[in-house]
Amino acid sequence: MAHPFLPTPALGHSPRARCRTRAGAAVLLAALALAAGCSSWRVPDPDTPVAQRLDALLPADILLLGEQHDAPAHQALQRETVQALAARGQLAALALEMAESGRSTARLPAAAGEAQVRSALAWNDKAWPWAAYGPVVMSAVRAGVPVLGANLPRERMKHAMTDVSLDVQLTEKALAAQRAAVRDGHCGLLPEAQIAPMTRIQIARDREMAHTTAQAVAPGRTVLLVTGAAHADKALGVPQHLPTELRVRSVGLVAGDARRSGYDSVWRTPALPARDHCASLRAKPPAA
Repeated sequence: MAHPFLPTPALGHSPRARCRTRAGAAVLLAALALAAGCSSWRVPDPDTPVAQRLDALLPADILLLGEQHDAPAHQALQRETVQALAARGQLAALALEMAESGRSTARLPAAAGEAQVRSALAWNDKAWPWAAYGPVVMSAVRAGVPVLGANLPRERMKHAMTDVSLDVQLTEKALAAQRAAVRDGHCGLLPEAQIAPMTRIQIARDREMAHTTAQAVAPGRTVLLVTGAAHADKALGVPQHLPTELRVRSVGLVAGDARRSGYDSVWRTPALPARDHCASLRAKPPAA
């Protein structure tokens, strides 16, 4: 399932990444080429309990889980992570790509019903099926932890498309990689004139999610951000826009055995049936 505003199935296939990265860090170019040498990159056994996987990543101010949106096993891991952090009293907030920034459950009681929670988050079920993400969200609510929308509001996307200041938020090489990912994510069918504007939306979304998570940081606890794999990439995504003093850890959730870099850890789940995400787009007549 692709996001309605920016299809991202291929965006999780990011370029080579690095161990530590923030916007403007001078080591980015070398690290993009040497990601395999990152000593923090690890792939735990799939049978390892989530609580033990977290032990290898914490302490962290912000923890990102970068999913494949159509993998139910990834949402199951997200719920387990919420529950594990909450059980330790370490979960400061759950932030979501699946809801817009400014939306929050902070004023709701732990006993709030699902309808109340969906209303508070202005949940878009067509874009993000509640059946998939509801259990993740409600685990945080039941633990008394605020759930925060983190994505760029739709009404700001048009402005982002023409905001040329977004073109300098990444290094030249990283920006080129983002543009290539957008091109691939649209199956090579997007007119070349639209690549730069759509890349700006991607960067603006990353920056918005970074702002939301950074604002929620609390001493001694961890803000968990659930997002797509591309947004969690440390060389290209949300981590690029976070303050350098924050301890940031990123996990790539991967269905199957494909090699993925750009994360501190990769959590594997069973492969999904082969699916051509571009077939339906190729079958459509060209847009006017």
